[in-house]
Amino acid sequence: MGKLTVRALRAVLVVVLVGTAFVQALMVWTLVSGSDPEDGSLPLTALRVMTTLGMVSVQVAVVCVWRLVAMVRRGTVFSHAAFRYVDGVIGAIVAAALVWFAVTGINAPGQRDDPGVTVIMGGVGVAILGVALLVLVLRMLLAQAVARDVEAARMQAELDEVI
Repeated sequence: MGKLTVRALRAVLVVVLVGTAFVQALMVWTLVSGSDPEDGSLPLTALRVMTTLGMVSVQVAVVCVWRLVAMVRRGTVFSHAAFRYVDGVIGAIVAAALVWFAVTGINAPGQRDDPGVTVIMGGVGVAILGVALLVLVLRMLLAQAVARDVEAARMQAELDEVI
């Protein structure tokens, strides 16, 4: 991974992290200050809590990706230590999907005239879970690469003994 790519990715990660922290701060401020203009048409308090939880899942994923990028830079990504961060990304994506399903459930009663919105939102939640499955497949590929790396190191050590 080139220096420019790493810097660009890290810049994007910083923007996402700062943006999610800003949204969280606004949601918490609105909830704590009591200036919630809820008129009863939507359960805004519940949606604000879900938004805050969703931002936490995004932040966990950003931190894990940051750590994986650091491992790529050092050339240590093909190690067992990387699994912890990949598992963190998978968990964050699953958590985001669960939060999205909760938001869909909160929003559903207001969509009685147009239930298609709820179906579309449910489909988006399934798509989010699909991303988690995709990352799980990539984790399996990483596991194969780590196993092959370990095997290559073992064979190199045996060859060094023979020579």
